[in-house]
Amino acid sequence: MKKTKLAGDNISLKTRKNEDPLVMAWLNMQSNLMDSLRYLVENEIMQHGVRNLQMFIPMERAGIYGHGSSISQQMAAAVEAAAEDPAEAAKVAIYEDEQSIIQEEIDDEDIEAWS
Repeated sequence: MKKTKLAGDNISLKTRKNEDPLVMAWLNMQSNLMDSLRYLVENEIMQHGVRNLQMFIPMERAGIYGHGSSISQQMAAAVEAAAEDPAEAAKVAIYEDEQSIIQEEIDDEDIEAWS
């Protein structure tokens, strides 16, 4: 039986050897990783309540935004460039805004229909 986590307990995370480059770029961009993860968890709870995501996450995913890895590698390179160049940061922000709009057009009924 899995041990129940208590407030203040340590948790351990490990990345995959073939982790999506965007995931690694995101992880490396965080100045406070635990607070960033906490924010994502809080948003998940607000949207869907407390649930086991493994019951809803597909075992195989096509990568970030549903594209192949070449898009992810391009975005990872753009994120790295953005850290050094404000003009590149603007390009990344525009791309992320476009992806946000795409994501907003897909709702839970669409996802259920694809299953």
